[in-house]
Amino acid sequence: MVLLAGGAAGALPRSLRGWVVYARSTTIRANPESIETGIAHVRDEVMPMVLGMEGCTGISMLVDRMSGQCIVTTAWQSKEAMEAGADRVRPLRERAAEMLGGRPQVDQWEIAVMHRDHTSAPGACVRATWLRMQPDQADRAIDVYRMGILPAVQEFEGFCSASLMVDRTEGYAVSSVTFDSREAMERSREPAEELRARGIREAGVEFVEGGEFELALAHLRVPEMA
Repeated sequence: MVLLAGGAAGALPRSLRGWVVYARSTTIRANPESIETGIAHVRDEVMPMVLGMEGCTGISMLVDRMSGQCIVTTAWQSKEAMEAGADRVRPLRERAAEMLGGRPQVDQWEIAVMHRDHTSAPGACVRATWLRMQPDQADRAIDVYRMGILPAVQEFEGFCSASLMVDRTEGYAVSSVTFDSREAMERSREPAEELRARGIREAGVEFVEGGEFELALAHLRVPEMA
C-alpha cells in the first residue's frame, strides 16, 4: 500500500518535468508504542540516505497511531532508478521494520496523477482509498480520476494535494488526498464517500479499503501530473 502526500523542499528540477515517476512503498503494522521511535529513525537515519541516492525525488511517512499502520514511500525519477537503488534500500527497510515491530510489505507503483495546491504543513492528514481493477482498465480509471474526481476534491475545504498510483500488472491502485488539518479531513468525510461511490461506478473498479493518517514526514518533489 502506498500514497504520496503533499510536501516539498525546493523547486522541481527541469529534468523531471514530463517524466513518468515511480514509487516504492513499505507498509508496516507497527507496535503503536514504537511509532515515535520509528518516525525519528526514518527522519534522522533513513531519509538522508535515501535522498542521497541517484534518481530519488523524495520520501514521505504516514502513520495511524490507533492501528499502528505506517507507510513509508520513496519516489523516483524512473523505474530504472528505483530498481537500481533497491539493494541499498533493503537494509534500511529491514532496520525500520525491526524498530517499528512489524513485518514490511513492499509495493511498487507508477504515479499516474499528482496535483498539489500547496505544500503541507505540520498537522496535515491524509485520506487513502485502495482499489482493485482489471489490469486493462487502468487507463480508464486514471481518466475518471483526473477528469471527474480530482476537480471535485480540489473544492474540499483544507485541500492540499491529491495523487493516484497504479500497479498495472496487479490491477491495483490507491488514491490519496492530503488536508491541512485533521478537522478539515473529518469535515470532508460525507462528500468524499459520495464522490468515491460515483468514481467507483464510472471507473468500474472495486473498493478494497480506506484509511486516514497523520502525515508524519513529507519531503517530496514529485512533478505535477494532473
